[in-house]
Amino acid sequence: MEYKLNSGNSDLDRLLGGGYEPRIITQYFGEPAGGKSTLCQIAAVSCLRSGKAVVYIDTEGFSTERFRQIAGDETDALAENLFLFEPLDFEEQGLMIGNTEQVLKSKESGLVVMDSATALYRTDLERGQDALRALTRQMVCLLGLSRKYDLPVIITNQIYTDPGTNRVSGLGGNALEHISKVIVQVEKTDSQRRARLVKHRSKPEGAVLDFVITEDGIRTVDLP
Repeated sequence: MEYKLNSGNSDLDRLLGGGYEPRIITQYFGEPAGGKSTLCQIAAVSCLRSGKAVVYIDTEGFSTERFRQIAGDETDALAENLFLFEPLDFEEQGLMIGNTEQVLKSKESGLVVMDSATALYRTDLERGQDALRALTRQMVCLLGLSRKYDLPVIITNQIYTDPGTNRVSGLGGNALEHISKVIVQVEKTDSQRRARLVKHRSKPEGAVLDFVITEDGIRTVDLP
């Protein structure tokens, strides 16, 4: 049976088909403040608790306070194996993705997180296709690292609404959608959040998980 990384929540594991699958990219997309970063952090803490290192690339400002809430009394010990990169622009994001391999070579690692993959890309959109090609190269690099080091990669993505079809999807077009083998849309519904499975290699799309954000992570909510 293939090892999958525990997401930090058993119900989310079931939605994902048993947890985060190694050698692929899992993508969360949705509007700001929907809970995507919390899902990334509980996955990181889960991996750190298993004894493996985590590379965490955060383009929007890593919340050390949120990490402390989720990790609890283990914060200082777990933080020793958390390797944080915080790029300031889109070009630096690409360089830091490349530098990730130095950590993976030297530490037994179990997860790479890219939160958010498209925040800095969005500021570079005036470059048009050049920016999209650069984003695609960055994601291909992450995919290559996941395969080489046999670990899962989680990315978060911002939303884009097609004005012609009114269809909501993640930024980055077909290239980013194609390279992500599992895609989950995170939506805000009043005080709750809903994770909806949009794409999966072995599960039908459309499954949902309702949850609320708590101080130490998330708590799932039963459907009515």
